[in-house]
Amino acid sequence: MPREIEVKSVLNKSKKRDSWFLSDYSFNPYSSCAFNCLYCYIRGSKYGENLETSLAVKINSIEILEKQLASRAKKGQYGYIVLSSATDPYLKLEKEYKLSRKALELIHAYRFPVHMITKSDLILRDLDILEKIDRDAHIPEGLQAHIRNGCIISFSFSFLNDEYGKIFEPGATPSSQRLKALQEVLSQGFLAGVSLMPLLPFISDTTEHLDLLFSTFKESKVRYVLPASTTLYGEGKADSKTLMMRAIRKHFPKLEKRYLKYFSDGPEMPVYYRNAFYQKMKDICQEYQIHDAILKASRFS
Repeated sequence: MPREIEVKSVLNKSKKRDSWFLSDYSFNPYSSCAFNCLYCYIRGSKYGENLETSLAVKINSIEILEKQLASRAKKGQYGYIVLSSATDPYLKLEKEYKLSRKALELIHAYRFPVHMITKSDLILRDLDILEKIDRDAHIPEGLQAHIRNGCIISFSFSFLNDEYGKIFEPGATPSSQRLKALQEVLSQGFLAGVSLMPLLPFISDTTEHLDLLFSTFKESKVRYVLPASTTLYGEGKADSKTLMMRAIRKHFPKLEKRYLKYFSDGPEMPVYYRNAFYQKMKDICQEYQIHDAILKASRFS
């Protein structure tokens, strides 16, 4: 059973708008994550090795959210709210608590726009309220000339191989099931695309796998793809670098030396790799004619 906790604030304001996700606010009704992705940036001693054991429900989050939305709306401080930045809005316990659903109903009532980022097909349950947000939300200042969608939906992928998912994302919705949900969202006309984060070095950033990813996304008519490489932190037993190295050693032993070499000096791949990676992403987006930014994919571009 997850812990039920009370919080004083749930609508977090960013210092400046996120250039990739266009978000000004974030809302997380849950703490920790049952998807247990080994590469996740929230990992560390705070949540333990099995993130599911530290799950918590912010039981008063809807009450607090309404107060904070009312205050921001009164001041005209509209901005995209990203659900969720530090966990997934559609964990399995959302079926019982329905906090993401209740939050979306409030967000629609106060006319805020949203950016949904998820690995789950449970989002299909809420397309009715997301359609209303898409239609009725106030687009924030600075974006009104570029976009008119009040709802943006991004599905997170690191690969399309369900067997890889069992290794690296053991609690998440399988990629194949996720892809079907993305296609359903696109068929209903939402501004939707892919957060391709992170691509795993020498596993899902190979030319063969990238061609599989981009040809599949092209066929699905995704509106944009936002790619990024892997960042691994920490040497503790619950840290992402430790857990990823354990998985690489067990399932991809030929890659162990390369991972040890490339992550020996810090959490990121070397600069020359990152430069080549982002040039490769730019080239493959052009090759498959898929936008690499949300604003490029919006109707006004």
